[in-house]
Amino acid sequence: MRLRACAALLLLLSACATSAPSPKEPAYVNLRIANLQRAATLPWTDGGQCAVREASQPWAVLAERCFAALDRDRVRFNDQTGRCAVASADAAVLGIGLCVLAAPEIVVGAVIVVGVVVVGAAIKEALDAYELRGSSSEKEEPAPQTKPASQELSAKRKTKPEPSGQDWFPPGPTGPLERERRPECRPVPVPHAGEDAPHNECADKFPPNRYPGMDVLVDGVRFDALQVGVRVLWEIKTHRFDTYNGFIREREIEKEFEQLNKERDAALACGYDFVVGVSTGAHRLALLKQDPTFKIVVTGCKR
Repeated sequence: MRLRACAALLLLLSACATSAPSPKEPAYVNLRIANLQRAATLPWTDGGQCAVREASQPWAVLAERCFAALDRDRVRFNDQTGRCAVASADAAVLGIGLCVLAAPEIVVGAVIVVGVVVVGAAIKEALDAYELRGSSSEKEEPAPQTKPASQELSAKRKTKPEPSGQDWFPPGPTGPLERERRPECRPVPVPHAGEDAPHNECADKFPPNRYPGMDVLVDGVRFDALQVGVRVLWEIKTHRFDTYNGFIREREIEKEFEQLNKERDAALACGYDFVVGVSTGAHRLALLKQDPTFKIVVTGCKR
């Protein structure tokens, strides 16, 4: 009797062990479903095939890689925060369209679609498959290994004629492309330095960051963010500059410019633009007073 009881217990434990889903799988599947649901609200010229293919990536990466497949004749972009226009104004790169589309948060009125959206066939098929099979029991295929987005976009430019309009790449200068061939100029994502959650959140959402949760190393120099779709590196400052007394403010500005000059030199040498984001207008004015040649924007990020 004792032997039979032990055998039954072992069978029960074995069944539980084999039926438990991987703890990583639900989050992976939920990301795909969330991205597909967001993509389903937009018009695509390829039926949503690119969105399905890239659905396992963060939304910002999907938006960048699939922007060419978006039916931009039916989409209007409203840069309500002003951050996209400021960051893209001086660069021969994407207009505000991709910057607005790639923002991690969904802002009402930021992306306006003209006419009724019919869900792309590929997206509908993928969502129907999830509904039929159940996301909890489905085993997803690993994300396909693709070339870095910058290389993929470069390949697309060579093989496809470039669409017209302010929301796509105009003919780019050869200088930055030549510099990017230098290994030290390739952006390398690394985890955010430190545990400053408000600072890291600002760095991820404001530009927005192409690699959420990551800093970027370029030529051995660490930057807080590489903006989605554009060659712009960011340094983000979120400390409460306005609360410092006059003496501390002066010392802080001196200290910051030692860092900012190093970062800007490294960015420009590798063909990137460089922007500094600060939380308040007083901080911006203090930096511009020290050196008016820097590009400095007010993020409004709170501590």
